[in-house]
Amino acid sequence: MAVPSTPQEQYDLIASNLQEVLNPEIIKSVLEKRERPLVIYWGTATTGRPHCGYFVPCLKIAEFLRAGCTVKILLADIHGFLDNLKAPIELVEFRAQYYKYVITELLKAVGVSIEKLEFVLGSSYQLTPEYTMDRFRLESVVTEHDARKAGSEVVKQVQNSTLSSLIYPVMQALDEEYLKVDAQFGGVDQRKIFALAKDILPKIGYKERAHLMNPMVPGLAGGKMSASDPNSKIDVLDDAETVKRKLKKAVAAPKIVEENGLLSFVEYVLLPAGALKTGSPIFEVPRREGEPLVYTSVQQLQDDYRADILSPQILKPAIADAINELLRPIQAAFQASEEWQAIEKKAYPPPPAPEKKKTKEKNRGTGYPGAKAKPDGSVEGANAAQVSVGKNVGEAMKNLELEEKAVNGA
Repeated sequence: MAVPSTPQEQYDLIASNLQEVLNPEIIKSVLEKRERPLVIYWGTATTGRPHCGYFVPCLKIAEFLRAGCTVKILLADIHGFLDNLKAPIELVEFRAQYYKYVITELLKAVGVSIEKLEFVLGSSYQLTPEYTMDRFRLESVVTEHDARKAGSEVVKQVQNSTLSSLIYPVMQALDEEYLKVDAQFGGVDQRKIFALAKDILPKIGYKERAHLMNPMVPGLAGGKMSASDPNSKIDVLDDAETVKRKLKKAVAAPKIVEENGLLSFVEYVLLPAGALKTGSPIFEVPRREGEPLVYTSVQQLQDDYRADILSPQILKPAIADAINELLRPIQAAFQASEEWQAIEKKAYPPPPAPEKKKTKEKNRGTGYPGAKAKPDGSVEGANAAQVSVGKNVGEAMKNLELEEKAVNGA
């Protein structure tokens, strides 16, 4: 893919494959002035393990970088905690570090320069007095109805939800000002939060930003690719055989292109990845008989799928091979980094083993029901204190005298 040389070429690459752009004039104005790079931010709550669905926004971020933009990635640790406690507060720091490793390697895997890539930890500025005061100012002009509506497609909705779910979209809007960006990028499911930001930031004296929205790409099971559903996503550390097994189970009705996660993955990941790596979008599907099918456009891909020239049976292994090719350098980087491996264990510790059924311990003759002597002679249990220091002052003093004699060797 050639590096854009004119403002129009830059804008065309920035806006390509997006579902919607709000306030495009803001972006064009910065590009046309050529005084500085356009600054875009994308935020991700550091909760579940990053999966191959992250290739979708990362490929778009790679195009922003190729267009000469500065991209700030917000590792939203506080947001992860606020979103119905999806990430325990004691783990968000480690998960943010893990996300940084993964996203960096995802971008490097498609051959894009990360010189203008910046990572910002949400808690690095969201806990400052200035940010807190601005948050209070916004909360004084945002109604409960508008905050709930804004987060309805992003924040986990539960009956009688906590206040944190209302604060989440307000903070996301305020992040635009504190990150000093021209535009925010996200999925089209973020549109209501983007609309809220456009409306409320000017109310406290801050400018509007542009907003760039990716379409929602279905997962392997047909719906949204979810980190909580192991069958709908491929982890970036899944080995080649696991990837093939999961692709084999993927939902893909023959001749149906709507809500087809496999075709969407080719459209939004594999074709753009080919363009970034080789200069032109390309996806190849080997066949047992005849020449391989070679695709350079989405339309050609969809036409062949509708005509059953491209069947799920030959598409799945081709996608599996392409994903494994993308994951290979990422997994090699993981294996070469002891620090990354250590962070992964801290960020996603294995669940505790189920407790074994405890056998009832016998009373070992302490003279007090509920107090049990241990092999080392110490006593524990409901009445351990009475055994240790006695029932009254006299008995306690007697016990202490015996202990003192034992210490002194008397």
